[in-house]
Amino acid sequence: MLFKESVRIALDALTANKLRTILTMLGIIIGVGAVIAMVSVGLGVKQNITNSISSLGSNMLIVMPGSSNTGGLRSAAGSRTTLKYEDAVSIKSKVKNIDYVSPTVLRSFQVVNGNQNWNTTVYGVTPEYMPIRSLAVSAGSFVTQDDLTKRRRVAVIGTTVASNLYGSKNPVGLNIRVNNQPYKVIGVLESKGQSSMGQDQDDVVIIPLTTAMERLIGITYVQSVNIQVSSQDKMNRIQGDIESLLRQRHRINGGKEDDFYVRNMTSLMETVNETTGMLTLFLGSVAAISLLVGGIGIMNIMMVSVTERTREIGIRKALGATYKAIMTQFLIESIVIGVIGGLIGIGFGCAASELISRFGGFNTVITLSPILLSFSFSVGIGLFFGIYPARKAALLDPIEALRYE
Repeated sequence: MLFKESVRIALDALTANKLRTILTMLGIIIGVGAVIAMVSVGLGVKQNITNSISSLGSNMLIVMPGSSNTGGLRSAAGSRTTLKYEDAVSIKSKVKNIDYVSPTVLRSFQVVNGNQNWNTTVYGVTPEYMPIRSLAVSAGSFVTQDDLTKRRRVAVIGTTVASNLYGSKNPVGLNIRVNNQPYKVIGVLESKGQSSMGQDQDDVVIIPLTTAMERLIGITYVQSVNIQVSSQDKMNRIQGDIESLLRQRHRINGGKEDDFYVRNMTSLMETVNETTGMLTLFLGSVAAISLLVGGIGIMNIMMVSVTERTREIGIRKALGATYKAIMTQFLIESIVIGVIGGLIGIGFGCAASELISRFGGFNTVITLSPILLSFSFSVGIGLFFGIYPARKAALLDPIEALRYE
């Protein structure tokens, strides 16, 4: 009963000065809300980047021409000629534990249908590009080995190209002109949306690799080789095997610099997760500073409250209130401020996160962990910063307190 009575007295004291109590809670509300909102932003950024990398394909290695360590002036992406189609064939046949290999080339072209035109990126690929990049066809079919062998002028287009050139009409079976050459549309890709960098992944035209190299672009080299490894735990070993094979094929001996580099998407994912994790922690830590400021505000108001209620404390002690009873009463007041402020802050933080997601143009992720952590911290702040004022009240001499004006 004594505890319930202390809670009632604490609530009465707080409601007696509503404006002061609300202003005291404001620091806790802003602090808890800011922590939840900032952490949700950090987790949203992490999820967007992770989804973007995952959309490129799982357990994936990409071989690119040129050295990753070369200084000075750099050539344009894909302009080096050190990778050949035969390199990809050799990787597929000689390196074990590889599921798919697809050499690729790409270049920007204007594509035309009747009086409609659109600038897009044309990819030359093999059929294995589809499982490597986790692509799916919503209508028609993908490039086949027969298309590759016969160098057919066929194309699979993304939804952005389809909507801009054909509107709502099904383009499968119709013609499209690429660099003034007619290509038959054999399929439309399922939409993959935008990447984390804002790139439209549906703004593509895919044609057979041999057609792109010999009939469209006129080159004898490939610009990248996409490789899907059978198991994630074998990524580093297979990367080393590919590097050794290509050094041998390109006659790179001793300390000579490689004329290629292998990008490990799993390592990239780990680096991204580590970086975004640090970003989330930084944002949460910065927001948590306002919780400390709110705690100082609680201490300040509780000190004022002790001073204002000195005679009340003296009367209670004269009537037999113990050190523990007085201490409990004032601690409950400070904890109630932390609890109510924390609960309002949770609502404020979730609402702010939703508004950021809706009007900020990117996703936010609200999880239970930052909510529980920030709420626990707000209650702990109320308890910690309420101890000194409560102790000061409990140690007041009843005679001196009764004389206080």
